[in-house]
Amino acid sequence: MHPVARITLSLLSFSLAQQSTVLGQERDRSKIPDEYKWDLTHLYPSDDAWKQEKERIVAMFPGIDQYKGKLGSSAKNLLGCLDLVTNLSKELSRLYSYASMASDQDTRDSKYLGMVQELSQIYSDFGARASFIEPEILKVNRTTIDQFLAGEKGLGMYRQYLDDILRRKDHTGTEAEEKIIADASLMSDAPGAIYNIFSNADFPDPEVTLSDGKTVKLDKASFSLHRASSNREDRKRVFAAFFGRIHEFRRTFGTQLNAEVKKNMFYKKARKYQSCLHSALDGSNIPVAVYHSLIENVNKNLATFHRYLKLRKRILGLGELHYYDLYAPLLKNVELKYSVEEARDHILASLAPLGEEYLRVSRKAFAERWIDMFPNEGKRSGAYSNGSAYDVHPYMLMNYNGKYEDMSTLTHELGHTMHSWFSNKTQPYATANYAIFVAEVASTFNEALLIDYMLGQIKDNETRLSLLGNYLEGIKGTVFRQTQFAEFELRIHEMAERGEPLTGDVLDSLYDTITKRYYGHDQNVCIVDDEIRSEWAYIPHFYYNFYVYQYATSFTASAALSEQVKSGDKNAVRRYIDFLSSGSSDYPINLLKKAGVDMTSGEPFSLTMTKMNRVMDEMEKILSQMGK
Repeated sequence: MHPVARITLSLLSFSLAQQSTVLGQERDRSKIPDEYKWDLTHLYPSDDAWKQEKERIVAMFPGIDQYKGKLGSSAKNLLGCLDLVTNLSKELSRLYSYASMASDQDTRDSKYLGMVQELSQIYSDFGARASFIEPEILKVNRTTIDQFLAGEKGLGMYRQYLDDILRRKDHTGTEAEEKIIADASLMSDAPGAIYNIFSNADFPDPEVTLSDGKTVKLDKASFSLHRASSNREDRKRVFAAFFGRIHEFRRTFGTQLNAEVKKNMFYKKARKYQSCLHSALDGSNIPVAVYHSLIENVNKNLATFHRYLKLRKRILGLGELHYYDLYAPLLKNVELKYSVEEARDHILASLAPLGEEYLRVSRKAFAERWIDMFPNEGKRSGAYSNGSAYDVHPYMLMNYNGKYEDMSTLTHELGHTMHSWFSNKTQPYATANYAIFVAEVASTFNEALLIDYMLGQIKDNETRLSLLGNYLEGIKGTVFRQTQFAEFELRIHEMAERGEPLTGDVLDSLYDTITKRYYGHDQNVCIVDDEIRSEWAYIPHFYYNFYVYQYATSFTASAALSEQVKSGDKNAVRRYIDFLSSGSSDYPINLLKKAGVDMTSGEPFSLTMTKMNRVMDEMEKILSQMGK
């Protein structure tokens, strides 16, 4: 990865579940105890300190110019340049982390939004100033680069970066072209930034009157709460009101998403790739066949997914399953609620197979305010882990509401956090940032350990049935749903590349067609109601440039790796910790092979389907024992 392209956040939006504690109900941030809010003073003691550091870093930018035209003259010059831009990138990442997370606490606060925008401008300037580096390195022949590496030990940390530059030679422009591409970053974040503010801060959330007579405002958090209601009529009303209101703004959402796709097309053309998919995957050296194979394998196994949907219909006792039934509690008399403290204890117990160091750092995350736990007015929805402050520690954003899904999301984000912590601890900054392709392995690995631990503690049939159902929900949401998104994302880019329009109505029609196929609408497996056609506008991941497929591939990888660890294989644990500690020291496909799973084969997916069917076998056995 280019040293100037290291500013990243692992932004992972997950559904929020039901609130179960007084703290979970409190929406006024000032009234939430500090122990449940992250402490950003670990990054900078104050906004003024942030500003002073920003000015100091910007003042160092001109130092880059001294290396222009000299990178091929000596190993010393090459090392000096790479060290300087890498250190500046590291400090910019820290500045960005502070501003963006402060903004996420309340997206309505224009002060921190302004700081984020200011950093975006600064980063663009930085990228433009350093844009000569890769074209200039490409002018140096391979023999000279090898001599530099052999003669200057300090360049060792940049070996993977230098090798990657040479690999991508055909997609690197001239110095002038690279500067234009870098300058384009001034505009490139606009679609996602506009979507974020509009959908989280300015969107006119609908209201709905529930069966108890209470009228509620459906922001994203309350939608996630009430879509899981045990009252079917309430679920139907909530879905119709929420997605109905989104449909009213489909033209605006469609224009935003079209702008995002056009941005990706610009970079595809500027980098001389044959498609947006090739452009997105080549950064991590992922064969496009991996993406296509995922979609093909999932479509071939829709019968297994439909078996799960029919099982859900059976457990719920419904004559007809609708899309608005997909988040309903499987068993009305089993309500899995966990306080934050209970969730912490269960999570830590489930992570025991990974060793004492993993546990020690996980405890620190809970005890030392790495986590912003509860929802509040204006807070960014969903959940994520941000490990981009290399010299500090990762941070986690949650919107904890007290159900099993929240506990699972919490351990999921902790998996990301531990991945960042091990990589930052072990790797120099130049290779600490792991590729997006492997980003979801550690998170879903943690989820697998949690569900196995909880099943080991609970013998009651109904509770086990509920937990097994939660596991299948994980596969539904991570493998099938994310692949559904991945197929939609691929199709809209293919349409744009053919010159076809991407209006809100066009996107509605495409999403409706794909969703009905996945959920077996025409076979009456699950009825996809009309309002669901606008669900695409609810998904922030479509602004992450072919991100979503990696949820599915990572889930299948982690399923294979976690089975090895749970078998008691000590070497499997060592290989897994080594994987977490590897950052981007090698390409992700190679790192996963070293850990024990080959993502170029169909085996990880097949193992996941086998386990899914095994879980459904157990659930059907329990249902028979219960006389259902």
